[in-house]
Amino acid sequence: MSRKIRKAVFPVAGLGTRFLPATKAVPKEMLTVVDRPVIQHVVDEARAAGIEHFVFVTGRGKAVIEDHFDMNFELDRTLSERGKLKELEALARDLPEAGRTSFTRQQAPLGLGHAVWCARDIIGDEPFALLLPDMLHHGKQPCLAGMIDAYERHGGNLVAVYEVPDSDTHQYGICGVKDQNGALAITQMVEKPKQGTSPSNLAISGRYILQPEIFNILETQERGAGGEIQLTDAMITLAQKQDFYAHIFDGAIYDCGMKIGFLMANLMLGLERPDLGPELRKAIANLK
Repeated sequence: MSRKIRKAVFPVAGLGTRFLPATKAVPKEMLTVVDRPVIQHVVDEARAAGIEHFVFVTGRGKAVIEDHFDMNFELDRTLSERGKLKELEALARDLPEAGRTSFTRQQAPLGLGHAVWCARDIIGDEPFALLLPDMLHHGKQPCLAGMIDAYERHGGNLVAVYEVPDSDTHQYGICGVKDQNGALAITQMVEKPKQGTSPSNLAISGRYILQPEIFNILETQERGAGGEIQLTDAMITLAQKQDFYAHIFDGAIYDCGMKIGFLMANLMLGLERPDLGPELRKAIANLK
């Protein structure tokens, strides 16, 4: 029987240089999609999947993320005194229970693999989820919930993927797959394959379920592309000993680390809101 996925890691130490000057003083993870920070959307996904402990790998200038997931007594008191009970209740719903969040520092920009390794002592010897905050997944079933359902059926390690145009595969990490008793076993993982050499059009979407043995590999992992410790390199090594499966996400994915993806996330999620959608459609129709 597969061990339960209780903990999730969120790497939030990046500088967000693509969004300067907005991110000079505000972490990119705190930029809002409609009226919720990007990181809140991703934590919501994890909570909906049953995650119990949220591990944030942070860096300098990211203290506001920790404050966001804590109580603000002055704000709560002011909302209460002004009778804004709806807003007060919304803040309470978003707040993780005491002791359910952990924060650790990456300290140096050494890549995603290094960020994951920084969470090793908090995760311990158990499988865990990894969610990249830049990648906002939006569908009928939260991406991580679907992955955990699949994990409970066949265990192993999982990587969420989605279909991209064949002409664009050189821009992504790509998985080659084969059917294995109704599951998609990963046969190959390639980071940005040269055009015409991609094993499939299934791109890695920033959601993972990994076994704790990945930490031992990352401990001695040599630096790869960009002089950074690459998670994909460590997963390729782990795949020599453990099963890896692909989970195809059925929904829309917005890369909020890119300006167009961020704008599209705001637009599409805004259109879906009953309180905003009708007026937003009218405003779009009136654009000249």
